[in-house]
Amino acid sequence: MSADPTQVLAFDPSCHIFQSNGCGFEGPGLHSFLFEPLWGDTDGVYFNKPMLLALLGSLIIVGFFWAAFRKPKLVPGKFQMIAEAGYDFVRRGIVYETIGKKEGEKWVPLMVSIFFFVWMMNLWSIVPVAQFPVTSIIAYPAVLALIVYVIWMTLTFKRHGFVGGFKNLTGYDKSLGGVLPLVMVIEFFSNVLVRPFTHAVRLFANMFAGHTLLLLFTIASWYMLNGIGIAYSGVSFVMVVVMTAFELFIQAVQAYVFVLLACVFIQGAVAEHH
Repeated sequence: MSADPTQVLAFDPSCHIFQSNGCGFEGPGLHSFLFEPLWGDTDGVYFNKPMLLALLGSLIIVGFFWAAFRKPKLVPGKFQMIAEAGYDFVRRGIVYETIGKKEGEKWVPLMVSIFFFVWMMNLWSIVPVAQFPVTSIIAYPAVLALIVYVIWMTLTFKRHGFVGGFKNLTGYDKSLGGVLPLVMVIEFFSNVLVRPFTHAVRLFANMFAGHTLLLLFTIASWYMLNGIGIAYSGVSFVMVVVMTAFELFIQAVQAYVFVLLACVFIQGAVAEHH
């Protein structure tokens, strides 16, 4: 199974359908994303499961690339070949295609780091014992989006100056005539406020929804595992398998989209304004 039914704080693992004790189905909700501190308490400094997964994920990524490139060979071994393929995918398939080779080369290390970090945080959802996507907690996508936002804004004004940067963000174009003020207001609102928000929420919402569905079908499989409900339990379990496979695809896609959008923002910052 890809989701742990006991993770849902209100779920009673002894509860099944058609039982005389009258226990009902406890579906997943916001409480499914709350974890007791592993260390400390919620009134002060604490350390919980998502934090642990984020730390472990970072160490895994660093360890993998260190093992792959600490002694690089002309004829790469397994680790080096996989790492090179992943690095080259982000470099050529995302950064070069979006920003361009000349301007994009300097941003490759950052984008590779973000891509694999986001992907690893998503993958925790289907890893036994872990079984939780860290990016389903809004704070993590928000911080990553904030980093990209700060880089984007800094680069925009550094490259074009204050006036040029303002024109860049507002889509200033004299040929628009009378509608120019309206376009500038809409573009400013979209670029400065909406873009960073949607950048974070897109990743968060997909991981939140995916994990909720996995929990729903997993808990339902267990809850209906009694009497004639076994048939329904089997159908629900099949959905768990299907949703797990689908989540594998979505997890990679969301890492790709997050980095692609980051590159689009940077490309807009370095592009010459006409």
